[in-house]
Amino acid sequence: MTSSHRKASSSETRCSLADLDNTPSEVEWPRLSALAASAAMVPSCPVVEKQAPADPDVGRELQSWRCLVFYICFYGFVAQLRPGESFITPYLLGPYKNFTRQQVTNEITPVLSYSYLVVLVPVFLLTDYLRYKPVLVLQALSYVAVWLLLLLGRSVPELQLMEFFYSVTMAARIAYSSYIFSLVRPARYQRMAGCSRAAVLLGVFTSSVLGQLLVSVGRVSFPALNQASLALLVCSLLLSLFLRRPQRSLFFHRGAAASELDRMRPGRPEDAGLAQRLLRACGGCTLGRMLRELGGCARRPQLRLWSLWWVFCSAGYYLIVYYVHILWSVVQPTNDTAAVYNGGADAASTGLSAFMSFVAGFVHIRWALWSPLVIAGVTALQAGLVLLMYSTSSIWVCYASFVLFRGFYQFLVPIATFQIASSLSKELCALVFGVNTFLATVLKTTITAIISDKHGLGLPVHSQFLVYFGYFLLLSVAYLLGGVLVGLRHCQRGRHQPLALAPELQSPSVEKPVQMLSLPNGPCGVLPPTAGTSPTDQGRWAPGSLGEQSLRLKEKA
Repeated sequence: MTSSHRKASSSETRCSLADLDNTPSEVEWPRLSALAASAAMVPSCPVVEKQAPADPDVGRELQSWRCLVFYICFYGFVAQLRPGESFITPYLLGPYKNFTRQQVTNEITPVLSYSYLVVLVPVFLLTDYLRYKPVLVLQALSYVAVWLLLLLGRSVPELQLMEFFYSVTMAARIAYSSYIFSLVRPARYQRMAGCSRAAVLLGVFTSSVLGQLLVSVGRVSFPALNQASLALLVCSLLLSLFLRRPQRSLFFHRGAAASELDRMRPGRPEDAGLAQRLLRACGGCTLGRMLRELGGCARRPQLRLWSLWWVFCSAGYYLIVYYVHILWSVVQPTNDTAAVYNGGADAASTGLSAFMSFVAGFVHIRWALWSPLVIAGVTALQAGLVLLMYSTSSIWVCYASFVLFRGFYQFLVPIATFQIASSLSKELCALVFGVNTFLATVLKTTITAIISDKHGLGLPVHSQFLVYFGYFLLLSVAYLLGGVLVGLRHCQRGRHQPLALAPELQSPSVEKPVQMLSLPNGPCGVLPPTAGTSPTDQGRWAPGSLGEQSLRLKEKA
C-alpha cells in the first residue's frame, strides 16, 4: 500500500468516527473499538515518511519500453522512404517504359483494386494468427518485389503482377498499426499510437520531399530514383527481421487475459438443453459473439452514420488517389523530368493531412446533431475540388485541388474513428473497422470494374473524374437531407419539452458509473425502494422519491 493510500485510509477513519451516532447498538461496539484504536494510532501532526528506494526493475522496464518505441518508430519511418513512388506514373508513360496512357489507366491500375479485395481478408486473419511480425516481413518483401518488377518489367502482365504485390503491401498496413498495441500496456496506447503515427507521416513527408529535390534540383533520372527506393526498401526489410514478435494477439493468441467479449453474457451450459448447448458450441466462439454484438451496434444512429461515411467516402477517396497521377500527366504532358512536381504535391498533401487531423481533435460540437451537416459540407467541398481538377488546364490548380481534397478527408477520419470506436470494445472495434474497410473495397472494386476497366466502360481518366464529381455530389445531397431530417426531429421535440443533450457515444467505462446511480442500494447513498415499489421499477430513477423518503425520515425523528 502506497503512502497516498495510507493517508486516504487514515482520513476516512477520522471521518467515520466523527459521523458515528451517539447511541450505537451493541453489535457496533466491537467495530467502534477497533476504529478508535486505529484512529488513536494516527499522529496528530504530519510525519515525514521515508521514500522507498526506486525499484530497479521499473527503471529497466521503462528503458526497455523507450528502446522498443524508438525501434518501432524508426522502422515505420524507414519503411516509408520510397522517393520514387510519386513519379511511378510519369516513369511508366515516359521513354523508359513506353506504356500508353490507356494501358496504364484501363489495364494496369484496375488490377490494384481487384487484388486488394482478394488479399484483404486473408492478410487480416494471418496478421493476428501469425502475431504480426511475419506479415510485416511479408510487407517488406512485397515492397522489394514491387520495385524489382518496376525496374525490370517490360510487359503489361509484369506490371499487373507489380500491382498485385503492391496490394499486399496495402493490406499488410494493418499489421504495423496493430503490432504496436500488442507490445505495450494499455496505459501507453495513446502515446504509442501518437509516436508511431508521427513516424509514419514524417517518413511519407520526407520521402516525397526527398524525391522532389532529387528530381528538380539534383536532376536525377526516374530509373536512378527507383533504384534508390529499392535500396531503402532492402534496408527496411533487414530492419523488419529484428522486430520483436509479441506473445499475444487480439483474437487467436489472447493469452491468460480474457477479452471483454469473453465476459459478455457468459451463461452456464448445464442450465441449457442439448440443442442450446450445440448452438452455443457452434456460435460461442469469439467471432460468433462479435458478429452478434455487431448486429446490435448497427442500430446505433451515430455508429451507423459514420460507418456509412467510412464506406462510401473512403471508396471515392482512394479512387481519386489511384488515378490523380494519371490526370496530372494529362493536364501537363511533358518529357522534362525536372518540370514534374508530383513529389511536392504529395508532400504538401501529407503535411496538410497531418495538420487537419490534429485540428480535428480540438473540434467540440454536438456531433449527434451536427454530424450529417458537417459531413454534407465537407463532401460538397470535395465534390467541388474534384470538378475543379476535371475542368482546369493548370497543373498548379490541379495540385492545389488535390492537396485540399486530401486534407478535408483526413479532417473527418479521426472524428469518424472516435465516433465509431468510443463505445466499442477493442475486439469489436477491430471487427467494425475491418467490415467497413472490406465494404469500401467492394464498392471501390465495383466502380473500377464498371468505369475504369477495359472490359467495362473503359473511360479515359478525364471522364472518370467527372463521374467521381457526380459521386461525391450525390453523397453530399444525401447527407444534407439526413441532416435536415435530424434537425426537424429536434425542433419538434423542442416544442413540447426542453431539448435534452443528444446522446453521444461513450466507452463502457464511462457508461457503467452513470448506470450505477439509478440502482437501488447503490454506492451514492440512494435509499432502497419503498414497499409499494414494484420489482420492475426498482432499476428506474423516480423523480422526487429521494426527497420524499428524506421527509419521512425527518418526520420519524
